[in-house]
Amino acid sequence: MTDVTIQKKNEVYLTVECEPHIKYELSEYFTFEVPNAKFMPQYKKRLWDGTIKLFSPGDGKIYCGLYSYLTEWLDSRGYSYEDKDNEYYGLPEETNDLVSESGVVDFVKSLHIPFKVRDYQYYAIYQALKYNRRLLLSPTASGKSLMIYSITRFFANRGDNILIVVPTTSLVEQMCGDFDTYGWSSKDYCHKIYAGKDKNTSKQVTVTTWQSIYKMPKSYFENFDCVIGDEAHLFKAKSLINIMTKLHNCKHRIGFTGTLDGSSTNQLVLEGLFGPVNKVVKTKQLIDKGHLSPLKINILLLQHQELLFDSYQDEMDHICTLDRRNKFIERLALNQSGNTLVLFAYVEKHGQVLYDMINSSVSEHRKVFFVHGGVDTEDREKVRQITEIQNDAIIIASYGTFSTGINIKRLHNIIFASPSKSRIRNLQSIGRALRKGNQKEIATLYDIADDFTKGERRNYTLNHMVERVKTYSQESFNYEIIPINFRRKEE
Repeated sequence: MTDVTIQKKNEVYLTVECEPHIKYELSEYFTFEVPNAKFMPQYKKRLWDGTIKLFSPGDGKIYCGLYSYLTEWLDSRGYSYEDKDNEYYGLPEETNDLVSESGVVDFVKSLHIPFKVRDYQYYAIYQALKYNRRLLLSPTASGKSLMIYSITRFFANRGDNILIVVPTTSLVEQMCGDFDTYGWSSKDYCHKIYAGKDKNTSKQVTVTTWQSIYKMPKSYFENFDCVIGDEAHLFKAKSLINIMTKLHNCKHRIGFTGTLDGSSTNQLVLEGLFGPVNKVVKTKQLIDKGHLSPLKINILLLQHQELLFDSYQDEMDHICTLDRRNKFIERLALNQSGNTLVLFAYVEKHGQVLYDMINSSVSEHRKVFFVHGGVDTEDREKVRQITEIQNDAIIIASYGTFSTGINIKRLHNIIFASPSKSRIRNLQSIGRALRKGNQKEIATLYDIADDFTKGERRNYTLNHMVERVKTYSQESFNYEIIPINFRRKEE
């Protein structure tokens, strides 16, 4: 007699039938502590225990994308299992036997894309089409839009309806613009959804921001056959999970992301929604092959007088208002040759200050831009277009607006004016500078860090710098830590 029966409930969930004691073992195995849960309001109010549970012992449900984790656990415990066919949704795990690597190459070539398709792009497209569910890890500037386009064309040629979900309005426009560039009229085949746009269409391809559709009823999602999530690391958010779990009939689920945050919890949620992770290519490989600009990272470690802070926010408030530090950033930006992006975290207390300082000191011929969440999409696009023809523009921008999805080929320098430990944010921000452009030999990142160490106690943001260094090492980036003495009496 088989211990466990696994059946697809729909394209979102599997159901596991077994004895109660196995269910509770599974529940324990698939329960994870959420990183930094103790800082979250629900945890502090004791409304939540700080864990995420990916298996429900009550109804036996688990995400379809976690099938391999489920069977590996059953094998490790010596439990026997069988897959039960669902007449409508099929077997728990399926592959497309008719899809081959050579066939994928032939198909992509038949699209006559006016760019050379790279080996790893063929590989990613094959993985998506062969296995139906994949979370494809491919860094910024690796040509994700070309891969998404090829996958979209495959399913469109079959007569399927495709939903492409992106985080911002500018990425909706950019995706459709890329499709036009590849030789397929987005006006004819794609329907764009963002603020004020009609959510219903007869076109095969819908390109939308997640904010525009997450409140739509389940019936809205019934006719989609394929969903492609760009910047898929964001899909761990409740509203995006809401979209994915409404797609009950959607067999093909492909997520693209430049990086994951290193948390096994978040990775398992994303794999559950999309499917197993496949690492397509690393940034260092793209640099080594000449697809991206070489990168030099200068970590400018400002060594301040000893100081203890009561909280992370107190330290950030101090850093943002430290006049000497801001003047240092001002001089650094003004001394760079080529287009320079200065990234900050807080608009009024830091971004506005830096913009006023730099804009008042810059030479007359040099353009300075200030970009944040309050700047509309059209104006951001104008900034991007201007920097494509300028040689020495300075863009002071918030991480939220320019770390994701803005493609600027002629970006030579990035300055991290605000510290961050987010692996995703840091790598995406770096990716802004790596695209190759005319007269661009190297990209330079200036990572500004702050050392207020008192005795053996390191300050909060210095610990964040240590995390960034770990990321740089893991990615095999060329970096150097340069100490700068700020310990004389602050002016």
